Amino acid sequence: MSFDTFGLHPNLLKAVRGLGYTDPTPVQKAAIPAILEGRDLIGCAQTGTGKTAAYLLPVLHRLLHDARRGPRVLIVLPTRELAAQVDAHCRELTAHTPLRGAAIYGGVAFTPQLHALRAHVDIVAATPGRLLDHLTRQPAWFTRLQTLVLDEADRMLDMGFLPDLRRVLTYLPEQRQTLLLSATLPPAIVALAEEMLHTPLTVAVGSQTTPPAGLAHTVFPVSPSHKTALLLALLGRPAMVGVLVFTRTKHRAERLTETLRGVGLRVTCLHGDRTQHQRLQALEGFRRGKYQIMVATDIAARGLDIERVSHVVNYDVPGCPEDYVHRVGRTARAGAEGEALTLMTAAETTQVRGIERWLGQILPLEVWPEYIDAPVAATPVASGGVRRATSTVRHFRPRRRATIRRAGR
Repeated sequence: MSFDTFGLHPNLLKAVRGLGYTDPTPVQKAAIPAILEGRDLIGCAQTGTGKTAAYLLPVLHRLLHDARRGPRVLIVLPTRELAAQVDAHCRELTAHTPLRGAAIYGGVAFTPQLHALRAHVDIVAATPGRLLDHLTRQPAWFTRLQTLVLDEADRMLDMGFLPDLRRVLTYLPEQRQTLLLSATLPPAIVALAEEMLHTPLTVAVGSQTTPPAGLAHTVFPVSPSHKTALLLALLGRPAMVGVLVFTRTKHRAERLTETLRGVGLRVTCLHGDRTQHQRLQALEGFRRGKYQIMVATDIAARGLDIERVSHVVNYDVPGCPEDYVHRVGRTARAGAEGEALTLMTAAETTQVRGIERWLGQILPLEVWPEYIDAPVAATPVASGGVRRATSTVRHFRPRRRATIRRAGR
């Protein structure tokens, strides 16, 4: 099956070929025909499976057969980075068409965005807060709206955007196509879909609770005082060419970035307290290979498309198993291979056990004795809930899933 079989506009197919797309992904095969028919849709698929193109291509096709002017497609996303990313992808797909788009998000000047809306752009990718700023000043921007897309909907609910989403709906025409895209389908998303969509088709491809198939996992027991030293030893491996390091807090991300920069590593930082210019510079520099490492909070855990991530490192173990899945999903995208490395202190063994139960598997353990100076749980709980023995380094016994190595090997 090729993209030609969907009956898409020739200029869109030209852009698809230029981007090197060949065969549609499973989510694209399922979603594109339904969206072309004008149906409401709930799309759920693993990260890196082509969800963005799955809704952009049919939506853009429909726009090319509509002579009206003004914003007719509104895509609402949880973060500035995702809004910019979707806008950039939209520009690639519309390169051979008269369609124009704009990204609307905070942290940058308001006036250029206002000028873009006044210039009758066709597609708007926006974050909820800045979008409401524009709508409260001019409620009629989207009176010609044809399609509303709620992308990364579960993340928007996690971030507390539901009141803002409901306010946005009051400015939109009731007669519209609505598409809801989400990495997971918790009850809150199902309830949101019942409220906002009309007899939607649900497209779910693959398991939403498991990381990509090409991903290798390793857990490293470590003492808190040795975490950074262990990270530095891991970063010295030749294969660590594009490393995304997750920390729990913004302050911790900044401090770790300065430490890594201080030893001569090419590193940048991404978190919510940085200016929009700094955030975009960090992302672009990491994408282009200017930086080997990007230290980030969970702002980078959802939706960002960065092809060159070879490794994800959980410097701090996430508190929620779903967050682990989203973090490690930044690598091994679209069938590629990648590695997820988790640094686990004694205080974080409970979180790792929760991740193992969620995944239904025991994560391989690798012990570097030089970085442990206190008792650490050597083997977290398996999915069946049976606790394995814990051990200090002095009494550690290698088991089927554990290896002991010295630093730097």
